[in-house]
Amino acid sequence: MSEMNLISNEQENLNPYEIVQTQIDHAGELLGVSKDVLDILKKPKRVLYVSFPVKMDDGSTRVFEGYRSQHNDAIGPTKGGIRFHPEVTMDEVKALSMWMSFKCCVVNVPYGGGKGGVICDPHEFSEGEIERISRGFMEAIADIVGPERDIPAPDVYTTPQIMGWMMDTFSRMKGQFSPGVITGKPLILGGSKGRNEATARGCVFAIEEAMKTLNKPMEGATVAIQGFGNAGRILADLLAAQGCKIVAVSDSTCAIYQPEGLNLRQVEHLKDEETASIQDDPDSHVLDRPEDLLGLEVDILVPAALENVITLKNANNIKANIVAEAANGPTTPQADEILFKKGILVLPDILANAGGVIVSYFEWVQNLMNYYWSEEEVNGKLREQMVRSYHEVHTLAKQHQTDLRTAAYMISIQRITAAMEARGWV
Repeated sequence: MSEMNLISNEQENLNPYEIVQTQIDHAGELLGVSKDVLDILKKPKRVLYVSFPVKMDDGSTRVFEGYRSQHNDAIGPTKGGIRFHPEVTMDEVKALSMWMSFKCCVVNVPYGGGKGGVICDPHEFSEGEIERISRGFMEAIADIVGPERDIPAPDVYTTPQIMGWMMDTFSRMKGQFSPGVITGKPLILGGSKGRNEATARGCVFAIEEAMKTLNKPMEGATVAIQGFGNAGRILADLLAAQGCKIVAVSDSTCAIYQPEGLNLRQVEHLKDEETASIQDDPDSHVLDRPEDLLGLEVDILVPAALENVITLKNANNIKANIVAEAANGPTTPQADEILFKKGILVLPDILANAGGVIVSYFEWVQNLMNYYWSEEEVNGKLREQMVRSYHEVHTLAKQHQTDLRTAAYMISIQRITAAMEARGWV
């Protein structure tokens, strides 16, 4: 990674759109890809900005803003989540759609990348208001989505129920039942068994293979998880079932640590209590700052929250053997270089958290067939795809003496380039 053309150390760039462009340039340079190809890959094909009115419970009308970015559809329809978050920006959505393209390609799923978001804090609204926001956003983007065009899914602060409302709105607009327009839906509306756990389960499969690479056992391995939301909690349970010791977790308010291993049932109960917090756990102690969790001496560190948490400022403090990126974009390019030089094995987001899009693909396939698989079938197919993808990335990284992220991008860029060439785009 030393050849990487990085920004000056005095001011690290944390703009996710510029970060992903840097990652594309680096992988493209190693591959010798033409500037024409890179110019296409470094910009989304389409970005839609929308504003839409929503009637609130008090009778007032509020206008919400949102985005849908579609990066590249050379291999297939675009695919990616919709998030409800007060800090959604166009650059963030563009970057996430680009990461989705590379995520789909690295695990050989025939999709391009999409991403969407509504600027709002869902915690401020009633269930009825969230339903109207969800339906309003789908109405606003309906012209550019569909089972053969762009398939949304849940993301930060969105749920299967929200996906159900959006699917229903699209179906009403089209005059026919269209479950394939969206994934991550309730089972009764065509959701897939195993989808809720898929992101975390796929990450565990990648961690298992990485631990084999390092000749380390899962039994007794220590784990710190930054972000104790849906993916983080499921990861904790699945890793504990593999014999790992979960020694630290954090949420948006605090981080707790117990070197002998947390009582996960107790911590999860506190997380669910409206009047309690994980810091009330009597068997652990609260770290001075939530970010201190990142520097703990553990075998496996799992960033499972938002972007840009491992940066130039704290990368030298990372002591884990493996960093498994359950979140999207948690490590900046400069931090990546530091971790690589330290010999830390980083499982990049586009590989580590691809389980969600793999099972979303399975859900879409089941919707189109109107035939549904058992959870055992879904999990077995997920394991097969994650294990194969990990070893493809690891083999290429060894060949080029580079990190796994760069190798993952190289595989993705090769596949997208081949599709664009076959279609005559370049």
